Amino acid sequence: MLTLQKIDTEQRNERTMNIDTLSTLEMLEVINEEDHKVPEAVRLTLPEIARAVDVIYENMRRGGRLIYCGAGTSGRLGVLDAAECPPTYGVDPGLVVGLIAGGPSAFIKAVEGAEDSAALGAEDLKALDFSQKDVLVGIAASGRTPYVLGAMGYARETGAPVIALTCCRDSDLSRAADITIAPLPGPEVITGSSRMKSGTAQKLVLNMLSTAVMVKMGKVYGNLMVDVKASNEKLYQRAVSIVRTVTGAEEAAAKEALQNCGYSCKTAIVMLLLHLDAEEANRVLEAADGRIAQAIAQTKTTGKGGETIDET
Repeated sequence: MLTLQKIDTEQRNERTMNIDTLSTLEMLEVINEEDHKVPEAVRLTLPEIARAVDVIYENMRRGGRLIYCGAGTSGRLGVLDAAECPPTYGVDPGLVVGLIAGGPSAFIKAVEGAEDSAALGAEDLKALDFSQKDVLVGIAASGRTPYVLGAMGYARETGAPVIALTCCRDSDLSRAADITIAPLPGPEVITGSSRMKSGTAQKLVLNMLSTAVMVKMGKVYGNLMVDVKASNEKLYQRAVSIVRTVTGAEEAAAKEALQNCGYSCKTAIVMLLLHLDAEEANRVLEAADGRIAQAIAQTKTTGKGGETIDET
């Protein structure tokens, strides 16, 4: 039998027991004070986040995917993070996938009872052809959601790495995972409303997981998102700006390079920096595992065709 009183996210916050009697400004000050506790809670989990990032990166290098799985707020946060990866980093939409109990429609409207089905969690992973190359991140603030636990159980059966993201200590999720990330921001402002501090903590962790993995994959040069896809006017202008920032090229030259390489920001940068055509730039990038800095360093000691240059 489920006992909510034993779950960290269901504890009552003594500092907000009179929130309904406060003025609007006082109420917001209390909420803000509680929110300040979230980043510190996340900071304490950085070693576990780092381990998770390294596991996800290594599996992606071998052709695996990152799959988020959650219900309610936790599921929506996973879907959101997954949806942001293609436009930000130019990756295939299937590389980072968010599963939510009840399916895509549950992102907007809750599907009653979906989170209570462990079988549904396993079935949703099977539908993705989940394999040991992939990585599953099970997300549940309470640490006990059956849908998530079902998916985690199936993932472990395949031999894939399983990561838990929860806001409770000593949870069912942690016992089902290889790595547990458990920021503990304390009781919510409104008892049990885990979309608040717990949701914020989960969002910060998910930001770190996807961002750090993409940086390691060469999707960032300096702190610029050089694999951004120019899919709308704003992103096109951003691509032009990034190319100009890195290369120092005039606007016309940056736009021409982008046009000549199918609007690949990364390719345009290498074209301009190394004076290559699009085909040569892509070949150099491929040899450098997609990393601009590595491509530039390698080209300092090799010619366009890859021949070694004697620098003595």
